[in-house]
Amino acid sequence: MNEKKGKLYLCATPIGNLDDITLRVLNTLKEADLIAAEDTRHSIKLLNHFDIKTPMTSYHEYNKVEKAVYLVEQMKQGVMVALITDAGTPGISDPGEELVKQCYEAGVEVTSLPGPAACITALTLSGLGTRRFCFEAFLPSDKKEKQWILNELKNETRTIILYEAPHRLVKTLEELYEALGERRITICRELTKRYETAFRTTFTQALSTYRNEDPKGECVIVVEGKSFEEIRMEQTKAFEELSMEDHMERYESQGMDKKEAMRMVAKDRGISKREVYQYLLNREI
Repeated sequence: MNEKKGKLYLCATPIGNLDDITLRVLNTLKEADLIAAEDTRHSIKLLNHFDIKTPMTSYHEYNKVEKAVYLVEQMKQGVMVALITDAGTPGISDPGEELVKQCYEAGVEVTSLPGPAACITALTLSGLGTRRFCFEAFLPSDKKEKQWILNELKNETRTIILYEAPHRLVKTLEELYEALGERRITICRELTKRYETAFRTTFTQALSTYRNEDPKGECVIVVEGKSFEEIRMEQTKAFEELSMEDHMERYESQGMDKKEAMRMVAKDRGISKREVYQYLLNREI
């Protein structure tokens, strides 16, 4: 019986500049028994550049479930597998997520070797807020699902990061603009490469630009989140359209006593509790 325990190594590879690969990833790719690659034709260029002779097998979106079963079985037999994607960190918007899930279900150890990720590179380059952010990857092709996500993003206060192919950039910018309204955005292209660009702009300015010129290279769109002040103003406006009586009734129907309901109404409307009390008192007279 083979006592050697197999393991999955998630190896981040360069998103453009080959110098961004880490020494740890290089050593792991050389020492692994097998490299699972999203596109072996693409990855062989990386391996040849660093003189890595480890055998490869394909692992991609269209074979991810059944191939994961095979790879997990290999690891249970003691095989050390390094997983690489075409560019960046495995598991981020690629089929590596499925393999990791199956490994955990089978009790196979997994470790992630940090390195390049286009979403984080673009975020830090964007000039927009970095403390809070959400990652949407590529918007889905299904129209209903896409609309559901766009509706969800309308009130997103965190910085939003999306991926897009150059030939779909204008269409996606149009959909985002229609759903979110005007926002500050940064469009990053050719990250870490010779012609890297970070175009700090707005939806309308970006659409004016890219309707007249074809963007090149995979794109990362970083979008400013909705401000808390804008949300507060919208909420205040919505509450002001309610009568004071209906506004009180909304909270009292939730079980609040009159005093607490008055406090909440005053907060919603941006007025003092005394003003609410005086209004209701005058209505009773």
